[in-house]
Amino acid sequence: MARVFSGMAPSGDATLGSLLGALRHWVTAQNADAYYCVVDLHALTVPQDPVELRSRTLELATVFLAVGLDPEVCTLFVQSHVHEHTELAWLMECTAAYGELSRMTQFKDKSTQREFVSAALFTYPALMAADILLYDTEEVPVGDDQRQHVELARDVAERFNSRYGVTFTLPKAVIAAVGARVMDLQDPARKMSKSEDAAGGTILLLEDLGSVSKKIKRAVTGTEYDPALPGAMNLLSILGAATGESVESLAARYSQYGPLKSDATDAVVALLEPIQRRYRELSADPATVAKILQHGAEKAQSVAAVTLARARTNIGLLPL
Repeated sequence: MARVFSGMAPSGDATLGSLLGALRHWVTAQNADAYYCVVDLHALTVPQDPVELRSRTLELATVFLAVGLDPEVCTLFVQSHVHEHTELAWLMECTAAYGELSRMTQFKDKSTQREFVSAALFTYPALMAADILLYDTEEVPVGDDQRQHVELARDVAERFNSRYGVTFTLPKAVIAAVGARVMDLQDPARKMSKSEDAAGGTILLLEDLGSVSKKIKRAVTGTEYDPALPGAMNLLSILGAATGESVESLAARYSQYGPLKSDATDAVVALLEPIQRRYRELSADPATVAKILQHGAEKAQSVAAVTLARARTNIGLLPL
């Protein structure tokens, strides 16, 4: 079994894209060597309301459980509960080059959209590298837009190993072939997003199912059926990811958008209904979820502490 790590920030409501592009693959890949994390520290790269951040962190952890992550099988925890993440992040900042961080596409995109740009928005890929490397991670299941971050973690690990001796396992990104990039239903040229300005084209995991149905049936496609068009391809990709069928076989099955939208709606509703039901059950007992996260943090820290100690020794820090 490969050691697996992946995380998701509580920066907004989880979407259908989160499920099909990441969470379902996490469930498939979960084993005793899988570590899944709510990366709440990453959310702090932009100003947050403290009460809302705590609420979203617990909500996302509950979603993780509702989609099928089993704390008896994998390790599920909150990033800020394991202090080794922030300490190793500094060593990664000291190893990563300014040029590497300045080339990160997400920083370029996000920094142009805000009046206030925190230093952390620039350096957070170093924290992401620490997240990955702390667990001797071999595989990181991510969406295609996150591949660059995993590649940076690998480059920084190689540099650290070269300078200070073998310390870190070199990770690789694992991109799902189907459903890896779910697009906006109203603007299929862009990724389905958590942002408020994309509300009409985004399906939330915990959204009312009647609203979900309306959004899919109103999805932008085209006048005449053409599976090569972005809107059609997005619906086919969603349907394929929800049912396990190939996009190619689905594309040949339809000649009109009406039946495609109807089948995509049925598949998505069938996928979300049991997740929402399980979420309601779990959210009624937040104390149990909190205990799961505490136990997960203890398990994660037992591994992270060993890696951090090795890195501290190799880089030359004086032991206590």
